[in-house]
Amino acid sequence: MNWVIKRLPVISFALFGAFVLSMALRSHSETTTAIVASSLLMFAACWASATHLLGARAAARFVVIALCLGWFAEQMGASRGWFFGEYHYTDVLGWRLGDVPVIIPMMWFSICYTGYVIANLIVWRNAVDDSPRLSDALALSFLAAMIVTAFDLGGDPYLVFTLKAWIMVKTDGGWFGETIQGFVGWVVVAFAIIVVFRWSVRRFPVQRVQGFSKRHALVPLGMYGALMAFQVALGSPIETRVIAAFAMGIPLLCAVAGWRHWGTLEATR
Repeated sequence: MNWVIKRLPVISFALFGAFVLSMALRSHSETTTAIVASSLLMFAACWASATHLLGARAAARFVVIALCLGWFAEQMGASRGWFFGEYHYTDVLGWRLGDVPVIIPMMWFSICYTGYVIANLIVWRNAVDDSPRLSDALALSFLAAMIVTAFDLGGDPYLVFTLKAWIMVKTDGGWFGETIQGFVGWVVVAFAIIVVFRWSVRRFPVQRVQGFSKRHALVPLGMYGALMAFQVALGSPIETRVIAAFAMGIPLLCAVAGWRHWGTLEATR
């Protein structure tokens, strides 16, 4: 275990590199195998990064919370129309647990983790925050949920109309045929995952693995940036390419600015 902990930076960057390569390959061939492989690599890279940033125990909590709440929300959505509106998954995303492809809860963790880090960098100029105040936890969780949903503005139309990963019952909504309810659901579910994680560690501040430095936070930033780049290059309908550049690009650039000034907020206190 200690051997793995010591090599988490290398593991995280290696998995991130493999994820970027898999996304590049997907641009030439969008098969179920390619989609599942890239999703698994994203999940593994984010878990390794979270373990390095938050410590093994806190990272495991984040994973379990995201998997459980993400699966529950999607299962209720696919079977009862809760949160996102009525829809049904196809076989494009691979093996399912209940009505939900297994990779979907994994993606909830990956995206929520990147949103968590980006929100912290924007506000605190640090990848984690130790504020004990409930108001800070709620505000940061909502900001992170909005950052997560910014990905979905372009991600959902692509997955529905290009990949046909799921079928929406109503296709006359106000967002390229999709209903606005879906995006409300994304904010609600992402907020729930992140705020529950923050609540779960409120008495046990996260402990970074020894040797963590700010360059290691480039993994979640790079992950979000890679997802944005994929949408900008291949988003469908084509209008979502410009939307992704602004909706995802603005919080990403703000987070990069916070990353560059890492630690200066503490220095001025």
